[in-house]
Amino acid sequence: MNDEPSIRKPWGGRFNTPTDAFVETFTASVTFDQRLAMCDIRGSIAHVTMLSETGIITEDEKRLIVDGLEGIKSAIKTGDFTWSIALEDVHMNIEHALVDAIGEVGKKLHTARSRNDQVATDIRLYLRAQTEIFQSRLLELMTALVELAEREADTLMPGYTHLQAAQPITFGHHMLAWFEMLIRDYSRFSDCKKRLNSLPLGAGALAGTTFPINRQRVAELLKFDTVAENSLDAVSDRDFALEFSSIASILMIHYSRIAEELVLWNSQAFGFVEIDDAFCTGSSMMPQKKNPDVPELLRGKSGRVVGNLMALLTLMKSQPLAYNKDNQEDKEPIFDTIDTINDCTRALTELIPSLRTKKDHMRAAAAHGFITATDLADHLVRLGLPFRDAHDVVGKAVKLALSKDCQLQELSLTDFKAFDKRLDESVYHVLDMDNALDSRKHWGGTAPPAVREACARAKNRLKELGD
Repeated sequence: MNDEPSIRKPWGGRFNTPTDAFVETFTASVTFDQRLAMCDIRGSIAHVTMLSETGIITEDEKRLIVDGLEGIKSAIKTGDFTWSIALEDVHMNIEHALVDAIGEVGKKLHTARSRNDQVATDIRLYLRAQTEIFQSRLLELMTALVELAEREADTLMPGYTHLQAAQPITFGHHMLAWFEMLIRDYSRFSDCKKRLNSLPLGAGALAGTTFPINRQRVAELLKFDTVAENSLDAVSDRDFALEFSSIASILMIHYSRIAEELVLWNSQAFGFVEIDDAFCTGSSMMPQKKNPDVPELLRGKSGRVVGNLMALLTLMKSQPLAYNKDNQEDKEPIFDTIDTINDCTRALTELIPSLRTKKDHMRAAAAHGFITATDLADHLVRLGLPFRDAHDVVGKAVKLALSKDCQLQELSLTDFKAFDKRLDESVYHVLDMDNALDSRKHWGGTAPPAVREACARAKNRLKELGD
């Protein structure tokens, strides 16, 4: 990074003294916004193409500028480009290099635009591309979940409410619950992309330009769906960044919930799954430890992304129109959020297929906690008892089982008939966990056949998203 202070600023004509050295560093963004370089060059090529087509510059000038920008792009890709803090940001670094490469004609690149509409365009281009890349990775994760759900469609486990055993479900059904959380996130990113895909370029600093530009042509070249309607809003709007960060925060909350369950299930207290050694670490003091570090980090990194959202919301709070220097602070939270959700998605995508389920442990856990009590209440309803009365009867049966330190299915038929004379031997069929599981065969139910049907539907949904 070159921090040579003697470089003349493109805006320096109005100033009598050079920028203070500390202020130059304090206000520079090139240390992080150089990540936008490819988008900046792409936007500049579209802009200069439009300038040529509208007669604002000549075709020869456009060709020189485009060739110069392509050379700069190659230098950046190979690491041969020198970035300067004295030139503040990615835009001025590229423009300065262009003038160095092709001479005075390079200064015409900035005709009819401002860094205000330029950076707004760059961020939208960058976020659009990153959203598409991320969605492809999210598809991979969801595919892994569906494959695991199909593999474990018959694996019985306790379903919980309030972290207490509630009703029998299958492990596959639980994996599909995770899938549903993530496919909603995928949809939200798609919706965000629609509002993201509006072109700010042409708004100038805030009031447009006096040149006869063709913004629709630039939008066409850059594959934007629409052109921003209002120049003030175009340069100052960061709703798209807030929306992206909000969706990323919801995603990370989902990852955190998934990670928490993995941590619980991997513990000795539950013993439902074993996380592969590749995703765990040991203790420097306790040789027996195998710590689920990857899920724990996934859980913790949700705070990082939610924090980035809070930073962006606070950044935009009370900003007057139009552009303000505050908005320089929008990039690092966005970049960090993108990096974090990509890393977390990769970690989960690699971890999920390696999960080893402990079927016997899950079945043993399901056998306790009166997990088929609701099925018994439903059975009484089918025998003619109103549900509220049936609920009361089963509650009393649970109380009796607790006093005898046994499970419901261990009560005698005499015990059951004391609660309701209509009960017969069929009560034990109703209280069987596998029968209770198999009875939930409806759409969205947890019976193994219903889970397999849901897996097939999920595969079709993923195929539609991938096409």
